[in-house]
Amino acid sequence: MREVTRKALRGNLKFIGTALALTSVLVMSPSFSAPSDKEFLEVPPERIVWKDAGRGVKIAVIYGDLSKPGQYVIRAHFPPGVMSSPHFHDEDRHVTVIQGTWHAGKDDSWDPVATVPLKAGSYMFHPAGGVHYDGGGEEGAIVQIVGMGPSKTTFLYPKEGSFGAPRKLN
Repeated sequence: MREVTRKALRGNLKFIGTALALTSVLVMSPSFSAPSDKEFLEVPPERIVWKDAGRGVKIAVIYGDLSKPGQYVIRAHFPPGVMSSPHFHDEDRHVTVIQGTWHAGKDDSWDPVATVPLKAGSYMFHPAGGVHYDGGGEEGAIVQIVGMGPSKTTFLYPKEGSFGAPRKLN
């Protein structure tokens, strides 16, 4: 009987020790315990302010300031058949397709046939310096982009403009 009691006690002590260790990790973790000087921000769709970026493309800043250090969140609306010309950014970017099908090319060709169609709910990582082009397919698309500012975009073919109807350039 004593052997059963000792095993049960050891088992309980191991469980308590593990629970205490996990609790201390969670309490000490900055993501769980650090107070924030920021407030919650809710942005319902009717409060989103879209700005014309040319060729029917619209951009909305949801959070942050692309020209300053720190996190930003933007949305881009691409009408059907309009894509950004080949370009790259100085910072990493995380892109989530919110609506429609977004077409992403991962080179400097601007060839719509070479794009990968990504439907709503899809995610794509754009590494800093990664040359790409992207935009709306037949139905257009809305994407949400998250990055760390300051943001800089460099277009490879400035004479083509920032946005337009894609065609194979090389």
